[in-house]
Amino acid sequence: MADQVLAAVRTGPGITELREFAMPDVPEDGALLKVEVAGICGTDVKMYAKPPFPDPVIMGHENVGVIAKAGRAFTERKGLAEGDRIFVEHYVGCFRCDWCQAGEYRHCELTDWRTNPDARRYGYTSADKPGHLWGGFSQYLYLPWNAVTHRVPDGVSAELAGLVTPLSNGIEWALNAGGVGFASTVLIQGPGQQGLSQVVACKQAGASTIIVTGTTRDTARLELAKVLGADAVIDVQQEDPLTRIMEITGGSGVDVVLDCTAGAGTAPVLLGIDALKRREGVMVVQGELAAFPDFPLKKITEKAITIRSARGHGYRAVELALGQLASGRFPLERLSTHSFGLADVDRAIRAVGGEVEEDVVHVSLLPWGVAA
Repeated sequence: MADQVLAAVRTGPGITELREFAMPDVPEDGALLKVEVAGICGTDVKMYAKPPFPDPVIMGHENVGVIAKAGRAFTERKGLAEGDRIFVEHYVGCFRCDWCQAGEYRHCELTDWRTNPDARRYGYTSADKPGHLWGGFSQYLYLPWNAVTHRVPDGVSAELAGLVTPLSNGIEWALNAGGVGFASTVLIQGPGQQGLSQVVACKQAGASTIIVTGTTRDTARLELAKVLGADAVIDVQQEDPLTRIMEITGGSGVDVVLDCTAGAGTAPVLLGIDALKRREGVMVVQGELAAFPDFPLKKITEKAITIRSARGHGYRAVELALGQLASGRFPLERLSTHSFGLADVDRAIRAVGGEVEEDVVHVSLLPWGVAA
């Protein structure tokens, strides 16, 4: 094993440079992951353009790879061995607090970078912190005892496993937060990797009607939504979406709205409120809006709408996502549209942001090149 590790480091807003780090020591309760794939999502685009905390940071929080070296206590605790392919969640909880004891480590203070300046979370933690390799845009990733790991099923390639994060988010948001189930009618706003993953989750859950909205720019994505199981798609720039939704649902509206537009303004939220049924619909939002003037609270209360926030995923959602990938039931490989090498991190992030490339859904960063 080499003494140095190559990583792409964010050194400022919209700036990345390649740096070498010393290979970290691996304690008995730790491990080292050889990163095969690091997925890139819309959050990376925002964090790259406007870092919320000081650099340097090795980004990359959707990480799949092979255990290259592990201490005995780590392998015994995790039930893993060197050579195993795993997916590593980006949360690094304390596993002592009430949230962790309840299995909700995503809410743990130890991994919440918003409130804890010393938090540990893959893709968000300074490379100056001990261990250094806290992001997947690197050849190797440091795994402490409290890293959350999942074994990748046999037959699932590293690049396909790189879709686990958006797929598990889709399961968490649609099924757990939104309550989608048998015979549900669902509106999914935004056909990006999260929206398309939710199409799969809703279809698997038995939803009777799945409607996906997008713009003219999303034409290829909307077509893919139909392949994955959407019953109808709407280009909001070509037809009135509310009128079309009511036509599709026979004037009833939908049970659940899943807003995956990520900061596209107030229009999607207002459409979702109008599209929901008269009583007790559910809308799941990502909360990207800093302010919402004239928020229609009266309409929310009159229709008894429940608004829930979409935030990450739980352990079970990841396991279900891995099972879905292994099943081959859906052509999920079509979500993985672009891949880049470590030297092209800047271009890869900008591709997800729509600045370069076309018809981008999910981007894979391959730290070792195509032959990872």
